Amino acid sequence: MNEQRSRLRDLLAGSEMIVAPFVFDCLQARLAVAAGFDAVYMTGFGTAAARGYPDLGLLTMSEMVANARAISQSVNVPVICDADTGYGNPLNVWRTVREYEDAGASALHIEDQVFPKRCGFLAGKQVIPMEQMVPKVRAACDARRDCNLVIIARTDALAVNGWDDVVRRARAYKEVGADLIFVDGIKTLDDLKHYAEKLGDLPLIYNGDLLPIDELKKYPFKVIVHIGTMLTIYDAIRTAMLDLKRTGKLSVGTSSNVFEDFIRAMGVQDYQSLEKKYTN
Repeated sequence: MNEQRSRLRDLLAGSEMIVAPFVFDCLQARLAVAAGFDAVYMTGFGTAAARGYPDLGLLTMSEMVANARAISQSVNVPVICDADTGYGNPLNVWRTVREYEDAGASALHIEDQVFPKRCGFLAGKQVIPMEQMVPKVRAACDARRDCNLVIIARTDALAVNGWDDVVRRARAYKEVGADLIFVDGIKTLDDLKHYAEKLGDLPLIYNGDLLPIDELKKYPFKVIVHIGTMLTIYDAIRTAMLDLKRTGKLSVGTSSNVFEDFIRAMGVQDYQSLEKKYTN
């Protein structure tokens, strides 16, 4: 039994909203857990960026699965994963789900964009007909061997076709078995309110940071995947590089306590204890 998947099911059955910060590597995931988060979200945008690519459908399924495996093995909390479009037709989706499941993912979402897809907040998105997406959702649900694996159906139809089509798609995807519904591209407070009002009777994911977490808890969202962590990480790294180039120094260095914190965060002491156990 996968304990992280069981834990996610328990969390979803509870009354508290799950907050899963964006992460795209194991260090970020471990820091999120150390901060007290109950789940993390493996971002496709960040996974692509960490490999030097924009989020335009350029990464393969195997690259995404490899990152899902690494992150899932590095933490003891549920990892919710981006699985893009499922990388093809329903048969491809079937294999995608099996690969993510074997990698240790606790949940994954597939979306109804035309392949190659693009980041949900970029212009120029296109979506496949609902009638083509429904079999992909069914295949995703049928493919799982662990009933606790959470299947999330994402629609990107808002920017393309508007709310009427979003509502039609969301309800169709839920009807064929999706555990959670994910409407992406929520850019305004009006969008956020419409999302809650039109689909609030369904189990929903919200991707964004339009309001503080305490205010978002007033909305009927089961899960928040919070993009702010990824943007903050980008800004902090960029600022550090610019400062080092401009001034030749940084405020944080080996003489600070950050290095010791870093060592502890990576569990060096645990590995050293294990090493002693097998020495002599």
